[in-house]
Order: sequence, then structure tokens, then C-alpha cells
Amino acid sequence: MTRRPAETTVAVLMGGWSAEREVSLSSGEGCANALRRAGFRVVPVDVQRQTIVAVLQELKPDVAFNALHGKWGEDGCCAAILETLGISYTHSGVLASSLAMHKEKSKAIFRAAGIPVAESQLVPLEMVAAGHPMAPPYVVKPVAEGSSVGVHIVLENANGPVQMVLDERAIFGAEAMVERFIPGRELTCAVIGDQPLGVIDIVSKSSSWYDYKAKYAPGGSQHILPADIPAEIYASCQAHALAAHRALGCRGVSRADFRYDDRPGRGELILLEVNTQPGMTGTSLVPELAAHAGRSYEDLVTWMVNDASVDR
Repeated sequence: MTRRPAETTVAVLMGGWSAEREVSLSSGEGCANALRRAGFRVVPVDVQRQTIVAVLQELKPDVAFNALHGKWGEDGCCAAILETLGISYTHSGVLASSLAMHKEKSKAIFRAAGIPVAESQLVPLEMVAAGHPMAPPYVVKPVAEGSSVGVHIVLENANGPVQMVLDERAIFGAEAMVERFIPGRELTCAVIGDQPLGVIDIVSKSSSWYDYKAKYAPGGSQHILPADIPAEIYASCQAHALAAHRALGCRGVSRADFRYDDRPGRGELILLEVNTQPGMTGTSLVPELAAHAGRSYEDLVTWMVNDASVDR
């Protein structure tokens, strides 16, 4: 559907109350500014749990641009509100969003689709803190968070397990996902509609892996686009990203994150997760991938508004 910008009111939903609130505010501000430059009537909305339904009912926007990240915004809850109110919205629908947000459930879908994933298990927090749930090296992460919030890497020579998870129960809940650590390079590939874009090789400048600071701090990481990797690995990233997008039933824009073990004799490519509402900040990957494909930030958000619908 092609919408006339001057006749279209877009409510940009941002902020919220998840652990990724600050990132969402940055994404939302960037999207709102780009939509204004494209000519849309834009209303920024800092989403609050108690008032969001009333605010949307009063605004009656033509489109809700979902720039929320993390729980409640990215896991299908916000999409469910918009479906109930009958407001067209961007990104994936309720089911795809909730499945993608739960890393262990989405892995089952990826395995069924023939997409390679790392071995993992859900483990009660007390067991994670008491002893190694699997042989190091492994990764401990919340099963339903993004932006590397709460992620711990236990290296091969680690003295003991990750006891600090007991202090992070608000992030983890009752259990954590423990996953085999894949050494090597961090790759990512976005899908717009039904088209995979290029592949970025992410080199962290602030730590040994692509953590929260590397993702969002200016200069925190170097993005090599196109990734300098073997052609068959590049093509596999694109194929797996599209296959994962389709297997989950994603709509609009998604981004698939991979680890590539490039050590001699290895060559293992593993899908880590799919982000149904990837970041749109000044250091984010999707706008960079879109620009590499010839689509400006304004063109990207305009496409997303035109793609918005209900029954997603």
C-alpha cells in the first residue's frame, strides 16, 4: 500500500519500560526525524504501560511505527494491542514477534527449517551459578532479551560458573539459556520484505565480543560491508537470513545474527537469533545495510510505513 506522506499520521512508538528503553528512544528519534524529512505527519509517543491504549485511541494514527525494543515492545505484546485497536503497524505480527524473542523456541523452528544453530539448554539460575551446566566455553544469556543485555561468556579456562546471574534475576527470570560458544567472527544480514541485503562483518572495538557498548557507543565497533568472507559463506548468510525470516513468519524488516568460525579447517556458520525490530540508531546495522543497497534512511522508513498493516 502506498500512502501519501502529507496525508498520513505516523505515531512513532518508542521508549517503553524494558531494559532496552534508552536504545529504543534513540531508534525512535532517528525514525521520527527521517519520517518528518520524508514528509509524514509524525507524533512521537513515549510508551507507558498504563496509558498507551488511551493515547492511541485519542491519536487515531494511520500507522504506528513500532520502534520499541525488548520485552513488551518486541515480543508481540505491542503488536497485540495494535491488532486489537485495528491500527496498521510496522514490523512483524504477534506470533512471529513472540517466537523470535524466545531464543530457545525460535531455535526449534530454525532446526526444523534446516538452519544451523548452536547446542543449548534452559537451566535454572541456581544451577547456572552452582556449577558448569556444560563444558566451557559457553554463553549464558536471558532467553528473551536483546541488545546483549545480561550476556556472559564463560571461557575454557574459567575458574568457575557465572554466580552473578543470581543478582540479575530481574533480567533472567527463573532460568537462563546456556549455549555452546562459537569462536570467530560476528556477521549480520537483514531482510526487507522478502529480499536479503548484504552481510556485515562486525569487529568490536570496546571488548572481545559485540556487547552492548560495542553496539551503541560511537566508535564501539567497525562494520565491514560487504564482509570479507568466502563467497559461499556470504551467500549462506543471506540464504539462512531469508529462510529464518520466512520460517518465523516475519514481516517488514528483520535482521539475522550469525557467528562464523573461520579457523583453519572449521568454517562453521551458526545462526544466533533473529531480531524482528532491529535497531535504527545512528550506529545501527539495518540502516547501513539499506544504504549499501541504495536505499536511504528516509526511503527505508517510508517503505516500512507503506508496508504497515494489521493481520500481520
